[in-house]
Amino acid sequence: MDKLTQPVLGDQSSRYQALLEVSEAIAVHRDLTNLIEDLAQRLPRIVPLNFIGLALYRPDRNTIQDYIIQANIPADIQGGKEWALEAHPSGWVWQTQQPLIIADLTQDSRFPTVLPLMLEDGVQSICTVPLTTALRRLGSLDFASVEKGTYQDSELTFLLQVARQVAVAVDNVLHQDELCRERDRLQVLLEINNAVVSKLELGDLFATMVASLRRVIPHEATSLYLYNADEKNFRRHVLNFPSGKGLLGGRQSIALDDTPAGEAFRSRKTVCWQKSDLQLFHSDTAGQLIAEGVQSGCCAPLTLPDRVLGTLNLASLRPSVFSWHDAELLTQVAGQMAIALDNALAYQEITELKEKLEKENVYLREEIRTEANFEDIVGESRGFKHVLQQLEIVAPTDSTVLVLGETGTGKELIARALHQLSTRSDRAFVKINCAAIPTGLLESELFGHEKGAFTGAIAQKVGRFELAHRGTLFLDEIGEVPLELQSKMLRVLQEQEFERLGGTRTIRVNVRLVAATNRDLMNMVEAGEFRRDLYYRLNVFPITVPPLRERQEDIPILVRYFAQRYATRMKKPIETIPAKTMERLTGYPWPGNIRELENLIERAVILSQGSELAVPLLDLKAGLQRSTQAMITLEGAERDHILRALKDTKWVIGGAAGTAARLGMKRTTLISKMKKLGISRPT
Repeated sequence: MDKLTQPVLGDQSSRYQALLEVSEAIAVHRDLTNLIEDLAQRLPRIVPLNFIGLALYRPDRNTIQDYIIQANIPADIQGGKEWALEAHPSGWVWQTQQPLIIADLTQDSRFPTVLPLMLEDGVQSICTVPLTTALRRLGSLDFASVEKGTYQDSELTFLLQVARQVAVAVDNVLHQDELCRERDRLQVLLEINNAVVSKLELGDLFATMVASLRRVIPHEATSLYLYNADEKNFRRHVLNFPSGKGLLGGRQSIALDDTPAGEAFRSRKTVCWQKSDLQLFHSDTAGQLIAEGVQSGCCAPLTLPDRVLGTLNLASLRPSVFSWHDAELLTQVAGQMAIALDNALAYQEITELKEKLEKENVYLREEIRTEANFEDIVGESRGFKHVLQQLEIVAPTDSTVLVLGETGTGKELIARALHQLSTRSDRAFVKINCAAIPTGLLESELFGHEKGAFTGAIAQKVGRFELAHRGTLFLDEIGEVPLELQSKMLRVLQEQEFERLGGTRTIRVNVRLVAATNRDLMNMVEAGEFRRDLYYRLNVFPITVPPLRERQEDIPILVRYFAQRYATRMKKPIETIPAKTMERLTGYPWPGNIRELENLIERAVILSQGSELAVPLLDLKAGLQRSTQAMITLEGAERDHILRALKDTKWVIGGAAGTAARLGMKRTTLISKMKKLGISRPT
């Protein structure tokens, strides 16, 4: 016998000294394995032993487990195996709370499974004492010797005292483990709850859940089965099995009777299973799990108050991995997963319905007459529909819009529709025609003035920018704004602030600007007649309204619309429009665009005496001749335009009210052009 196993049978003081050393070992070691190793070295001086073991009761499975076995002689023996209570000496001790001494294992028949295994390891006699605190029964402390008849009553008293001290240490460690485990489990639930409320995609939520669960429940495979009510089976939605081979390529549809998941689904209770349970399922799915080496698993139902969505499944390549604590945690996780899954499925259904309605809406937009969508805007041509689509895109934003197009194309109607479709529709729509106001008064109209700012300013005046605060300001004919005023306009567009004419207080506004012009602003920029920076600030979202000659398919619609409108207003019973008349109207180029057409139809309604619209077609021929003559040369048109401006200003060239200011050019530039075009003041 090894000298460490020879007890030193000293007096009572040596045993007290040994108990003191046991207390010191308990104080030093917080790990149960290290504690048992230390006791295996200390106790042989007092009590003969070759093996010392710690057995713990497992309440979740009602078993006793050889938690730790330590030998001080060469031996190939390991702990960890679980036994039925009645099959193991430690189970008997735990149940009866009485110590057990077996002097000769060969003569005892009470434990026919365990004792032969001990004999194979050379054990001949054992002493097992209960490991109990004032609050609970923990298990047993086991001592074994390779000699028969080693343990007597004298050793038993001492070993019971040792067990009482070890029980306190074991209880503390188990309590600490339980607290740590509970902390980790609560952390997992918190992480998964945060993932649920952060509205992650289902795949991302599943990945977060798997990563969190693996920290507290060691396992190799995680899967999500969703119940398919139409086919009465499971659909494997997600599978996380990094070490798997065949299972990754397995079937996606799984019958309820093929795996333990079906039992969890039907019973609405979490089910833990072993490999032997899988062998009862004669199915391909069970066969795949066995082929992958799966030894144990746990399936939790995804339960809602009114239905079960499927199951959340864990699997391990080791046997008996999942405890009742794990099953309880998985049940809670599955409850959170069920809520997230229900929300995801509902969101998916809503999204699909929304997409379907949106597709139907797009179809209806193409079919419904545009006047049903935009008040006073009529047209169905492709080019005009494109304008309306652009309008719908930019309207909800607060971006500046530049409406381009020839005179009479309906730019103001586009601006009004833009305002009505915007978030500012409940605020003011303020418009100003920059070409209709004298240059000297335009600044006052836009920005306002203080009392006494200039001659005639007898009271304070609020400008259009202030009137349009939180609303929309429409600047028509923006190309007519003089250069000296453009810098101040640029500032208010960029900074949303300005000062009234004659004032010093800075006024801040929140205005959405819509500008319109029939002129080519880029050419004006190149000619030095319009500020480049202001042009780029206005040209954020340009919308070009096509002339009526490019919308011939809209002409019949517009003719009928205006005829009905004015016939109703004048109370005339106009019912028909001659086909030849409509043909002539459609073929006319309409240099004055919609405004010219509207005026002609109004005149036609006035002239009509019966139920047929009488259009004065001769006016079209005369108008066409005049427009042709007016477009002989660009130089001639420019000369006529300057002459008209000179006559209006009585040939005053310079000054705020002069011709140069009205035409938006410098005085020297105007004089140069007059010389070039041969314009001179009549005598």
